[in-house]
Amino acid sequence: MSEPRTDPSEIRRTITAAIRSSLIAKGHATKAELSRSLSLSFPTISKFVSLMEKEGELRSIGLDDSSGGRRAGRYAYNPDFMLGLAVYLEKEETRYSVFDCMGEAREEGIAPSVLTEGIGALQLQVEELMAKYPRMRSLAIGVPGSVKNGKIGYIPGYGRYEGLELKAYFEERLQIPVRVENDMNAAVLGFAAKADEAESASLVYLYFGNNGPGAGIMANGTILRGNTSFSGEISFVPMDGQRNFGQALQERGFLDGRTLDEVHVDAVARLVAAFTVILNPKRIVFCDSEADEALLERIGQRSRSYVPLEHLPELVHSHWPSDYLGGLKTLSLEAMISQDLFSSRTEG
Repeated sequence: MSEPRTDPSEIRRTITAAIRSSLIAKGHATKAELSRSLSLSFPTISKFVSLMEKEGELRSIGLDDSSGGRRAGRYAYNPDFMLGLAVYLEKEETRYSVFDCMGEAREEGIAPSVLTEGIGALQLQVEELMAKYPRMRSLAIGVPGSVKNGKIGYIPGYGRYEGLELKAYFEERLQIPVRVENDMNAAVLGFAAKADEAESASLVYLYFGNNGPGAGIMANGTILRGNTSFSGEISFVPMDGQRNFGQALQERGFLDGRTLDEVHVDAVARLVAAFTVILNPKRIVFCDSEADEALLERIGQRSRSYVPLEHLPELVHSHWPSDYLGGLKTLSLEAMISQDLFSSRTEG
């Protein structure tokens, strides 16, 4: 990065975020190393490193060997300085993870579902965790519905949350940055990060789930949301002239029994074909509790009757709860790293 030319608060935010990101990624660095890698002047880096060390955000871990001059101090990020919270809401339960800036979990657990109770029950769960961990500095919430700019849109079955400005609601009450994301978008983000493909991945993540089928779609590292954030609502994809994908899965009780017969396999194969010719993804990911290797082989074989083999994506399965939570942790970490905590201390 180059020296930022903007207002003082943006300068602070940009530089502190760059130092945090660099030290978290590298593990440790000297002021000179940070100056070179971030393309910032040594006096600028020295000023911010000293401030962050004074506040306990950075730790001095010793001095480098001398090469003839003054020995350079080496710094590492303090993982206890800030914590994040990721929470996702499901029909049967609420799952959460409290973690440090290195992504290491401090506490993970399951709480009662709040989807039918409303936002007050969710607020109580979040505030109890914040009271236990007062260094909580960011929050990410996952919901089984469409989300646009922190506002929940289409969320079938949970009318208490529809139209709710969830991001604004919690930011006003908690005074920390909040991210709200659709469940499948968070899952595809988590899978891409785990596969170290977050910047280049073209993926589709399919989940048939407790709240009906959905998809997270990523093209060249970017989550595709669409004009009204309705992308991924695959229940509505027409299968033939009489039914859509959601109705096809309901036939012969798949959504209740979780057993795919040939009718269901054909419906999924048609969906794979549709994604192939529109997006041409590298992989389509299935939840491992819904699709084993044998089932993926059946879907792949059927897909080849619709699309030439050389164009079909790799069909894989993954652990959806971990990917979902991992995506939310990524969003919460980004919010944590990018915030300006020291505005009142660096004025003047």
